[in-house]
Parts: sequence; structure tokens; C-alpha cells
Amino acid sequence: LMRKKGVENKPNLNITGYAHMAFSVGSEERVNELTKVIKDAGYPLLNGPRFTGDGYYESVIGDPEGNQIEITI
Repeated sequence: LMRKKGVENKPNLNITGYAHMAFSVGSEERVNELTKVIKDAGYPLLNGPRFTGDGYYESVIGDPEGNQIEITI
């Protein structure tokens, strides 16, 4: 479980969990495919697909309620 420091004391943030919800989809290709499908459906792409500084490959999508959803390997 990853944590974002300071979030637990801010009840007005519109988030799921401590920071975001993440789904592991198994490959870079699948991250790319799902990112395109979700973006084409009109959901905002907040970041990616990209390699993060700590070596993860991911995209971050916004849902209609303002939650961040990470798609990763």
C-alpha cells in the first residue's frame, strides 16, 4: 500500500483511498491500449503513458468524480 503523506488529515479532498486507485494490467502494450480506449471515451488523461522516476510505467486518468486512476504494468 502506497501512502501520500498529509492526506489523512484533509477530509475535503475528493479522492479514493490515500491518493488514488491503481490497476496492474501486465504490460506496457496493455497500458497503452487501455489509455487510448479510456481517452477516446472522453475521460481526461492526467499523465502518461510514461515511465516514472521510480521505474513504473503508467497512465493516470481522471474519473467523473475527480478520482485519479492509475493504469500500470
